[in-house]
Amino acid sequence: MEVLQATARELQLLHLGAWAITLLLTVVSLWSLPSFRNYCRQWWVMKPVPGVSPCFPVLGNAPLFDRSGQGFFKQLQKHSEEFRSLPLLKLWVGPLPVVILYHPDSVEVILTSSKHIEKSYMYRFLHPWLGTGLLTSTGDKWRSRRKMITPTFHFEILADFLEVMNEQGSILLEKLEKHVDKEPFDVFIDITLCALDIICETAMGKNVSAQKNKDSEYVSAVYRMSDLIHARQKSPWLWPDFLYKLFREGKDHERSLKILHNFTDTVIAEKAAELERTKQMEHNTDSNSKGSSSKKRKAFLDMLLNATDDEGNKLSYRDIREEVDTFMFEGHDTTAAAINWALYLLGRNPEVQKKVHRELDEVFGNTECPVTMDDLKNLRYLDCVVKEVLRLYPSVPMFARTLREDCCIRGHEIPKGTNVVVLTYALHRDPEIFPDPEEFRPERFFPENSKGRHPYAYVPFSAGPRNCIGQRFAQMEEKTLLALILRRFWVESSQSPEDLGMAGELILRPNNGIWIKLKRRPDVETE
Repeated sequence: MEVLQATARELQLLHLGAWAITLLLTVVSLWSLPSFRNYCRQWWVMKPVPGVSPCFPVLGNAPLFDRSGQGFFKQLQKHSEEFRSLPLLKLWVGPLPVVILYHPDSVEVILTSSKHIEKSYMYRFLHPWLGTGLLTSTGDKWRSRRKMITPTFHFEILADFLEVMNEQGSILLEKLEKHVDKEPFDVFIDITLCALDIICETAMGKNVSAQKNKDSEYVSAVYRMSDLIHARQKSPWLWPDFLYKLFREGKDHERSLKILHNFTDTVIAEKAAELERTKQMEHNTDSNSKGSSSKKRKAFLDMLLNATDDEGNKLSYRDIREEVDTFMFEGHDTTAAAINWALYLLGRNPEVQKKVHRELDEVFGNTECPVTMDDLKNLRYLDCVVKEVLRLYPSVPMFARTLREDCCIRGHEIPKGTNVVVLTYALHRDPEIFPDPEEFRPERFFPENSKGRHPYAYVPFSAGPRNCIGQRFAQMEEKTLLALILRRFWVESSQSPEDLGMAGELILRPNNGIWIKLKRRPDVETE
């Protein structure tokens, strides 16, 4: 009886708290009458769309969301499974209508459109960190920036970047050597630091030796900032900036932001000074000397410092920092996650790992020479492995757009201003397209097995006009590091899926790390 009374009291408190927050949000919303009218219209138009209940006025489903990234992602998985027979489902995050898409036909409507290219309202919480760079900008700014940056991913430049990947991969191998034939260890941070070294050198031309410093302040700040942004996105009471600054999370946000921006500010200043010195030296050197000078590897930042927009104007310092911060975040965290998931899955599927080893032996023999672009082309089975890894564990488990006009998705009218979330994790598990979706089968991506597949059933790098500009760079890095690791080691996983603590925040990450055991390849071949 006492337990029931306590539970009743807790429910009362929960409802009182929800209504108190609802009242606060109502006051905040009503200060702008047009916004309130728009909210009422959206509520009415969206009424027929199937959705999660209960749903509170103004506050929506937000009080029901699990506060942790792991718990919230489980909720999304559960809802997508429950609504699998329907083309979409509706959530209200505070006064914001959100439609979740996990069916290829529904996803196609959004990703093929040249009108629905504006990132969701939720991305505004990335603005203090990333500004309005390529990831978060829209309209003319996005088009101009995309056009300007695309040439930096030319084949010849990527070939230069491959040299960095091999160099940093060699350092990673020496670190992994210490774990051979020993107890299981968490490889996640080792891979992440290697990816950070690669992006620092390719994006900014700076060797920061992150692999030699496990306590990287920058990496810690990236993780903390990701957690804070994700928590804020699903907590409408933390949306107003003046309120957020009063909470502990707001103060943590400021501290993390300072670390992240100080890091890029320092590197940009150093690179600008170096570029100025190089120009001066070239000016003072005759043409014969210049002809004999060795070719210097260019970084993404070198190109940004020399880039001009459509009107011939150079990028401002703020513009450059936006893009550098964007590439630093997107260019290391996503690839690190994919490589970690690959090692986990290969460690759990020895038959697949043996096939990878056979292909590596055919391409490289017994040598440990650096990976070349030709080698990457010949690693066709490894390419299918990476694709299947990204099907099961897409680095970006969801991404979102804001509708700029009313839209019809599979017979449902979705009003302008609605946030549309493509839940990649669920999309890639459609059993009609991928039978036994939880099984790890790289053969799904053999050309003969991919033929006729819905083009929007698999979108790990998004698709359409706003697809990921760095996808070739990411795939190249993932295949290169996996080739280096698997040429030398046999991998065994030490976790079941339930042990991972999977959290779908900005990046799909295992909260409990990736624990593996390593053996030498020759030991495996003689068994």
